[in-house]
Amino acid sequence: MIIFKRDIEPIIRKNLFKNKIIVILGPRQSGKTTLSKTIINDFGSDGEYFDCQTIEVRDAFIEGVPAKLKDLVGNKKIVVFDEAQTIQDIGRILKVFHDHYPETQIIATGSSSFDLSNKIVEPMTGRSIEYTLLPLSISEINKNIQITKDRLLEILQYGTYPEIVSAQNIDDKKNILKNITTNYLYKDIFMLEQIRHPVVFEKLLKALAYQIGSLVSVDELATTTQTSPATINRYMRLLEQSFIIKIVRAFSKNPRNEIKKAFKVYFYDTGIRNVLAGINENIETREDRGFIFENFYFCELLKIHSLEIFPPDIMFWRTRQKLEIDFIEKNGSSILATECKWSAQEVSFSQFLKKYPNSKTKVVSLENFYKK
Repeated sequence: MIIFKRDIEPIIRKNLFKNKIIVILGPRQSGKTTLSKTIINDFGSDGEYFDCQTIEVRDAFIEGVPAKLKDLVGNKKIVVFDEAQTIQDIGRILKVFHDHYPETQIIATGSSSFDLSNKIVEPMTGRSIEYTLLPLSISEINKNIQITKDRLLEILQYGTYPEIVSAQNIDDKKNILKNITTNYLYKDIFMLEQIRHPVVFEKLLKALAYQIGSLVSVDELATTTQTSPATINRYMRLLEQSFIIKIVRAFSKNPRNEIKKAFKVYFYDTGIRNVLAGINENIETREDRGFIFENFYFCELLKIHSLEIFPPDIMFWRTRQKLEIDFIEKNGSSILATECKWSAQEVSFSQFLKKYPNSKTKVVSLENFYKK
């Protein structure tokens, strides 16, 4: 398997040994374990990796006593606690340990923000730095594998999880993707949250997979899945906090003419989305190929901005007259409007620029993306 150099690695390294716990969040199988091991390997015998799912490690946490955890860690300068969200009251325990032994650099990783953030980030206020590691970006892939049109089409089809990108043939990619979707995708949600209606939950995922890039209605989803809007809202929150979907809100400075409360949903990985939508055929032959490319580009934006201290808000623009722009990136007074198209073509931003004359605009297509 190819070991990809992650763009966030040097950023994390710069913040080691600054009296902060490093927290790395992200989807399962996105490369958090590989990244954390790569970092501590540079410290040789002064670094140690601990899997929080093993009995030995869990026993060291069970009493919540710093000295007990210190017996496990010993005199290591830097340690990784992988899958930290599986430990009860993890944030409080690490906070107390950090206060007693600030010389030990802790890296805690976890695959569910809804649990790990609550257990670590909140108790560790002022004592931690949080990072998000998503599946591979095109920049990271291109360091090892040249991005051609065929390679990009393959990425749109099967996604960018490291193991999938590394796979040498299509059958392997399909099998790995199916395994991730079946065995890892919902693991945190079903393990850490009580899902009373698993059938409804899976129906919701499939419904969302068919609606990427389109306006989403909670009431319509509730009718489709035969459940309540409250249940839909709860499940969507869990899906977003476990890095499966991302909700995008509408950009508006004039609520009278622009849609204010509408939202869209994209998946963190197009391969996962395609499995849920039952897509097996060539992407180029599908009617929804434009939406798949749009979802892919949105994922790239998330990955690029995850490296920034103050990332822009990503929204979409749509008026009641149905004028629409796919993505609006707003950072302070700076606005960038982007349209995604499968094939290169001219796009008019005139109506948007009348309302927001100082904005920048661009059009992204499949062809100009991989040639940029």
